Amino acid sequence: MQQETVNQADIQLTDAAVQRMRQQTADKGVAGIRLSLRESGCSGLEYVVNFCDAPVRGDHVLAFDGFSLFVDAESYARALSGLVIDFEQDFLSSAFVFRNPNKKGECGCGVSFTV
Repeated sequence: MQQETVNQADIQLTDAAVQRMRQQTADKGVAGIRLSLRESGCSGLEYVVNFCDAPVRGDHVLAFDGFSLFVDAESYARALSGLVIDFEQDFLSSAFVFRNPNKKGECGCGVSFTV
């Protein structure tokens, strides 16, 4: 299986995101998390995050201590370069937050976005 490594400066994870992803992959007993985009929602694109044990052919692989982030190559080329992933938690909710410099707009609920 051919893999390409993306410089971690292209997609960054905050310490909170790394910690949460490490915990989730350990809890699920998987090697990593795969990030991709799909057409959905009011604005056009939505992030898709799945647990997995290996990358799909052509995925970019970012290795972290305890897990890997597998990034769909087509999604990366389309709209993920420069992405920063954070994890935020308060008394009522917790979620990954995607700060994407390619985003031009988003729907009112914040689930989908345009580039």
